[in-house]
Amino acid sequence: MKKQVGLWIDHERAFIVSLVDGSEQILIILSDVESHIKTLGGSRTASPYGPQDIAAEKKLERKRKQHLHKFYQKIISTFKDAQQILIFGPGAAKSELEKEINKLKELHGKIVGIESSDKMTEGQIIARVKNYRASQNVKEVGLKNKHLRHTPFGVILAEITINHLNTAN
Repeated sequence: MKKQVGLWIDHERAFIVSLVDGSEQILIILSDVESHIKTLGGSRTASPYGPQDIAAEKKLERKRKQHLHKFYQKIISTFKDAQQILIFGPGAAKSELEKEINKLKELHGKIVGIESSDKMTEGQIIARVKNYRASQNVKEVGLKNKHLRHTPFGVILAEITINHLNTAN
């Protein structure tokens, strides 16, 4: 039983697709993380050119990082038994999640790809995960069959070479 997981992630949500022996499971996890908010008010120092609102901003940023850490741990708990993990999405959330995954011994080395992508619909996310799985299967077959070749444009199933013979009369 080979479990492959693909997930689209940003700081607001994670859309997780698990593929196990032909069946698929879909899970959406929402984060409680607030976006960067400029604080209104706060305290000032007595000096005219001292830091302003620094303590409040640092406190909010620390709180945001703690929320993101909890969000990533919740995501990771859904696929601790995965053999292959594909991560894609916009922004920095995918690389932040990768760092969290690589901290765990049981998941270290299970990430097969990290790709940038824009916002996607649920159908597009599912199709991307399935297509990635299909391309991985073709690559595995290609290793056994020397006639297959993987190119940036796709997989060439058979390559025919024609030799031209120059004959002098």
